[in-house]
Amino acid sequence: MTQTTTHPTALGLEPSFGFGDRIGLATPGHLQALRQAGGPIRGIFAQQSIREMTRTQRTAEQVMDAATDVLTESGFDQPWGADADHLKTPADVDVTAAAGFVFFTIDPSGYVDQQADNYDEATLDAKFAKVAGQVDWVDQYLDKTIKVDDGPTITFDAQSVHRAAVKYGRAISEALQLGAYIKQVAEHRGGEYEIELSVDETDHPTTLAEHYIIAEQCLEAGMKLVSLAPRFIGELEKGVDYIGDLAALEKSMADHAAIARQLGPYKLSLHSGSDKCSMYPILARTTRGLFHVKTAGTSYLEALRVVLRHDEALFRRIVDFSRDRYDTDKATYHVHATVDATPPQADLHDAESLEKVYLERWQDVPAGKAFTEAGRQILHCTFGSVLTDGELGPAVHQCLRDHPDTHCEILADHFARHLTALRQGM
Repeated sequence: MTQTTTHPTALGLEPSFGFGDRIGLATPGHLQALRQAGGPIRGIFAQQSIREMTRTQRTAEQVMDAATDVLTESGFDQPWGADADHLKTPADVDVTAAAGFVFFTIDPSGYVDQQADNYDEATLDAKFAKVAGQVDWVDQYLDKTIKVDDGPTITFDAQSVHRAAVKYGRAISEALQLGAYIKQVAEHRGGEYEIELSVDETDHPTTLAEHYIIAEQCLEAGMKLVSLAPRFIGELEKGVDYIGDLAALEKSMADHAAIARQLGPYKLSLHSGSDKCSMYPILARTTRGLFHVKTAGTSYLEALRVVLRHDEALFRRIVDFSRDRYDTDKATYHVHATVDATPPQADLHDAESLEKVYLERWQDVPAGKAFTEAGRQILHCTFGSVLTDGELGPAVHQCLRDHPDTHCEILADHFARHLTALRQGM
């Protein structure tokens, strides 16, 4: 086998797909899926957030090595990326940059006013008065109308601009500061880098005016912005397909993509991208190939499919454990699944029933259907508790090591379907 020393690089505007690997054994399947699907999409094989590393008790170096070792042994010689996801502090940047990550995702969600869209006029005025002195871009947009090439006309009236300042003013400032720090660290290390900005973890969709303001402020400040993840309309829950009006989504995505082309260009990024089959062709089509998709939990769920096929008793223990942990672990996720509405494993008497309830395949789910009873979401949210449990975590790892061919086959099939759906829109 050809031995090729490989390392991550900045992918720029090439279409890209993030393969999150929370266990550290998924890269062979991810690589096989990319090869199987073919086409121009680049893989981001090392991708993990600080939150995920904390929950799985892994280091940035371990995440990087798990991907790099496999790619090197496989003789992989194509460009690939490494995403330090959901960065919030300079310390987050330091540890991921030291490990060799080159794609830095800034997450300023802690500084977003999540209630801004609900404020009446009087409340909004009062809130704006408190932040006006900290936001220096309001007059730049106030009472202006901008026609986006091949896209929407955006009217920046007082209310929309003031609401953007209240909702995102502090978040933009924090993003700019962290972006400047990333640049400083990268230049000191002498390496390349690129930045993604995530504003998707909000309760309400990102408006076109908000998107325009956020992106323009970042670009004018010199941020090396390669992609932006807005909060799209509809519901993007973990582990299930898109829930919402696909026609409305396509119109909205087309408008956001037009802004990205005019201001950047930069890619539109789809977070919580796992299993969003019905969205993929729309994303690829409306962005004209300028897209990034981020997945993570779906690889863990497919690993549990391997466990079910080879050690049903272990899988049943994981289900019981996850049901006990779910109400606590779901706190940081937007999901609707409930334990009470999902049958316990003891009521499911064969592996087929277990797989249907707890690992329903996304390609078998009708587009737009909300599985509020989805056992898949229960397993998704509890990954950290399972993998760090003294008995279950090692047992899952051992099962995957004992059955690498099954693991690779399941992942390759699963992600080839993701990638093929994206290519349909290109």
